[in-house]
Amino acid sequence: MATSPTASDPPSSPIAASDTADNNLQPFFVLHKALPGKSEKRASGSGRTRRKIDLSASSPKSAEKSDQIPPDDSDAICEKLRLEAFERTWSKIDSTIKEVLRQINLNLFNEVLQWIQELFSIIKSSRTTSLSEIQRPYPLLTDALCRRVPAAFVFTKNVEFVDDLLTFQDLGVHLKSNRCHVASLSGLDFLAKHGIGGCVRSLLRQLVSDASDVADFAVLASWYCEQENYNNPIIIIIDDMQRCNGGVLGEFITLLSEWVIKIPIFIIMGVATTVDAPRKLLSSNALQHLQPCKLTLGSPAERMNALVEAILVKPCSGFSISHKVAVFLRNYFLRHDGTITSFISALKLACSKHFSLEPLSCLCLGTFDENRRDEFDAFPGPILRTAFDLPSCKREKISQGSGTSITQGLSQLRKLQRSWSSVVMCLFETGKRSKMQLLDIFCEASDPNLQISSMTRGIPITGKLGSGKAGFIAQAIHRVRELPIALLPHVLKMWSLHMKDMNEVIDKVKELQSNIASGDGGQLYKEKWTDIHKRPVYLGARKGTVSVNDKAAMLLDDMVRKYLTPIECAPFHEIICFGHVEILQSALIGDTRRIIQVDLLKPQNHLRCSCCNGDENIVSPTMHDTSIMYYLSQEYGDVINLHDWYQIFKVTISTPSSKSRKRLHNSPASKKLKTTPTENEAEIQSRFCRAVTELQITGLLRMPSKRRPDFVQRVAFGL
Repeated sequence: MATSPTASDPPSSPIAASDTADNNLQPFFVLHKALPGKSEKRASGSGRTRRKIDLSASSPKSAEKSDQIPPDDSDAICEKLRLEAFERTWSKIDSTIKEVLRQINLNLFNEVLQWIQELFSIIKSSRTTSLSEIQRPYPLLTDALCRRVPAAFVFTKNVEFVDDLLTFQDLGVHLKSNRCHVASLSGLDFLAKHGIGGCVRSLLRQLVSDASDVADFAVLASWYCEQENYNNPIIIIIDDMQRCNGGVLGEFITLLSEWVIKIPIFIIMGVATTVDAPRKLLSSNALQHLQPCKLTLGSPAERMNALVEAILVKPCSGFSISHKVAVFLRNYFLRHDGTITSFISALKLACSKHFSLEPLSCLCLGTFDENRRDEFDAFPGPILRTAFDLPSCKREKISQGSGTSITQGLSQLRKLQRSWSSVVMCLFETGKRSKMQLLDIFCEASDPNLQISSMTRGIPITGKLGSGKAGFIAQAIHRVRELPIALLPHVLKMWSLHMKDMNEVIDKVKELQSNIASGDGGQLYKEKWTDIHKRPVYLGARKGTVSVNDKAAMLLDDMVRKYLTPIECAPFHEIICFGHVEILQSALIGDTRRIIQVDLLKPQNHLRCSCCNGDENIVSPTMHDTSIMYYLSQEYGDVINLHDWYQIFKVTISTPSSKSRKRLHNSPASKKLKTTPTENEAEIQSRFCRAVTELQITGLLRMPSKRRPDFVQRVAFGL
């Protein structure tokens, strides 16, 4: 809190204060002409007001209040903590995403590097050209087989190349770290209007630091003959060859074939669709100059499974999403041709919305990082007390005096999330044999109604999908019974890794492994497990005997019933779980034009100023010009006369509001204030033109035509 002025403080100069206020221009005042606040009017008051401030500052009651945190300061602290929590949370998620994608692509990177090293060693062993021959501008007379350019076609299996941009960037970094000269070209470098000179110049700019704007390959040959560049291969990466002009790319390959005997050049081209795409794009003459090699990148489904496991199933950051949000993100991913980029951007938006809407989201990091538990004591008390007002706490009848603290609740929430994620991964280990996707299992396992259907009835889990088929969880359990006995040991091994913290499950897995190791895995055994053999579905079907596959299926069913409790069924889950699917849907695919209209008609909801509060149907001259113009346009039909519109706008902004007239009339210093000069016609016209242009940019107006230059047409009507 700022200290009050004392008697020893020198009186402030009104002239200096006025100069400071004039020079302190903020963007807010450019967009919105707010009236002077109460604090400014106090500063321009008489000396009696200062003496009152001195007396109130020295009173005992004021001293007692200063020990407490004001509500505004408490909100500021909470907002700062939430911003910090969001930055740290998304930083962990983003780093996890990059690491997962890097690990997936690492096998491909190693294959590419091995292919380059093997061919380069053959080229060096058979090279007979000298440095002087390399720098000659004309090609050498050699066999046609020696003039074939090594080319690796990387099939990405992805229609949208946006997901593969980062992959080829990481590939370039990986090759550079292994002593390769790398140049990355895109489809924009192979346009027909630029010809072959465009791609050659782009290649030289990336490799030769002092290259001129001349497209001459002899410059590259001279650069390669330098001591620090010699004996290292040159790699040209084209991220998506199908976006290139076929004629320009074919001519570029022909040019490379004339220099490949002198300079070891390799081409890596990304192919998004089918195997015959290069043959459709390139001519036969260009294809015969290539020495092809086929490599395959992981499919988008494989990458999505790895990402869902790392950032949604396993608690890498403490942030989670609800069942409805998960279903929406899955549908959003499928509608955008399965692009990982669209899924990640939607997830980031959900994360930002969670930390901006949930006041207690600043505690999200505490569920992941045990070292941050002591920071809970630094949070303001009113913020912590609101945790017991969450709907999940009221549902479980947990109050502040019930003996359950927030730390204990978050600890139980984290333990529940670990058990839940372990069972989900066990389901995926069997489900992926039937080409199930982890995101589908995640959506079904996060359904809060799953707990009711599976825990309250003594029947097998038979969740239903929209098409009437059995749910993914039921299919995964049934798939265990159909597994070949040769694959079952690997599945059990993965179960033991996922459920390593649950001794009861580990013991039963070891028993199954010992049965298989004894060599009698295909024979039938009498049921010895308690609490499982009593279920009618198994006794009726097997009459008291089950196989190893049936035992494994019964074990998985038992794990689902005991540990697969969705996070939305636990208290305090609102702190870490984002569930506002309507807000996310509106932000991603919402009615943008309607939102713009509502914001223009209700600007005070965003500006939160005192001068515009009141009746929403009254236009205030202190409003933003675009809002004033849109208010006035509501009085017209489908066309608006520009002259009439301008005259009404001019009168509106020139008339002071009733609040400003009332405040100036009641102010003791109103007689001393000078009347502000009215704006000239040019300034008003410029403001009018800018507002009309903004309405046209937002899609609410259509500009005048040649036939009717004095009229604009409204595009949007109503909300």
